[in-house]
Amino acid sequence: MSSTTISWGIAPIGWRNDDIPEIGAGNTLQHLLSDIVVAGFAGTEVGGFFPDAKTLNKELALRNLRIAGQWFSSFIIRDGIEASKQAFREHCAYLHEVNADVAVVSEQTYSIQGTTKNVFTEKPKFTAQEWELLCDGLNQLGVIAAEFDLKLVYHHHLGTGVETLAEVDRLMTGTNQAHVHLLYDTGHIFVAEGEYMPLLEKHIHRIAHVHFKDVRKDVMETCKQEGLSFLQSFLKGMFTVPSDGCIDFTKVYEQLLAHDYQGWIVIEAEQDPALANPLEYALMVRKYIDENLLHVGERLV
Repeated sequence: MSSTTISWGIAPIGWRNDDIPEIGAGNTLQHLLSDIVVAGFAGTEVGGFFPDAKTLNKELALRNLRIAGQWFSSFIIRDGIEASKQAFREHCAYLHEVNADVAVVSEQTYSIQGTTKNVFTEKPKFTAQEWELLCDGLNQLGVIAAEFDLKLVYHHHLGTGVETLAEVDRLMTGTNQAHVHLLYDTGHIFVAEGEYMPLLEKHIHRIAHVHFKDVRKDVMETCKQEGLSFLQSFLKGMFTVPSDGCIDFTKVYEQLLAHDYQGWIVIEAEQDPALANPLEYALMVRKYIDENLLHVGERLV
């Protein structure tokens, strides 16, 4: 039950945001990676502004950092499996070149996460036929990922057709556990369900990647009352880093260790860097991890 097989990373989204590119646009790759070193993390995920693999590998090597994975927007339902496979193969080739471990996949057909729609009440739903197509497609993408020594990890996400626990259940039931793994995101499931442990406990054996995202509950309730979109909600400050919200990460970490989780735990919190200094928050969460989580394993032994 040692934590030595867990790698701690922090996502670039606190520095620059792919959904709203103008946010943090002045933060360069070198700035981001150097901040990650200062904060004591082992690596990060690929952001939309990252360069070609050769350039990225040089910058990583200079700082002894690693890449955990990268987001892939699949459109299996909208565009069909074959079109998705072609795009995903290119995605995996890049990730293999930068020595990543996982390919993070989220089905974006009908997604409202980039729109002005109420993320709390207007999420899309899939038909039975669409569910079948999605699961079949993910199984095939998972095979491709394995060809590049990667694991496909599915990201349940607010504003998409796979957001709730019931929807994750359906996805896990409909896919092959050898090819399709789960990314467990504390913040997304808490906002969707008001709980975060049931998903972890139910699907712990499918989880191959973890995002630690905290939630400011009072801000979440305000966003719900105002009927805000996903983008509006994170700009209002709904998400933050562990220790700054309402989620008890010691419970989550204990559960992961108890089931011998091996892989990345990536800190991820969509915030406006002009309001939430990225390095300040990275140092805040690093302090929290060191003081509250890294001794949990000793209590479990």
